[in-house]
Amino acid sequence: MTTVSHPTTPLVAILRGLNPAEAVDVAQVLHTAGFRALEVPLNRPGALEAIAAIVALNLPDTLVGGGTMLTVEHVEAVYAAGGRLLVSPNCVPAVIRRAAELGMYCSPGVATPSEAFAALDAGAHALKIFPAESVGHGGVKALKSVLPAGTPVWPVGGVTPETMADWVKAGATGFGIGGALYTPGVTLAQLKERAEAFVNTWRALAV
Repeated sequence: MTTVSHPTTPLVAILRGLNPAEAVDVAQVLHTAGFRALEVPLNRPGALEAIAAIVALNLPDTLVGGGTMLTVEHVEAVYAAGGRLLVSPNCVPAVIRRAAELGMYCSPGVATPSEAFAALDAGAHALKIFPAESVGHGGVKALKSVLPAGTPVWPVGGVTPETMADWVKAGATGFGIGGALYTPGVTLAQLKERAEAFVNTWRALAV
């Protein structure tokens, strides 16, 4: 299995509904603010085109890929577009396994210990805890107690700069960040402000 590197800043920007024409500007703003993992969910039009546009930027030290990747066909399509990051809302071992075989960084969604261990067995590099609101701080803490030491655990769903500290106390080692960061129509100035708030909060917590 190919060895891949963990993102240096484990904050995944979830760019749902990203217009390919805006992808370059959005990616550059996020990279400048400190984001090093960019995910474009496939369940909106233009996702593969947006991924390809971001990949073409060759942003240093940055993982780019797809979200809501539900099938092996999704894996193949994102890989063909240049994406090297798999994010999904669920745990499908065949999907994870194929992405890992291709050398992609895999962060599938899990909500139970059974899903978590199935994902790791298939080659997952990080576990997306989804939906984080349902799993809760207690669920993350309990899950961490049985996972292999050092397993990255990233809550996703409703995360804001104000809630990050409590998740970190529960055992979170990174986050996936969606609507509190990016929504279609957000201005680049707003995006910059939001991105910097997340990155600055993370850096303060991670010290």
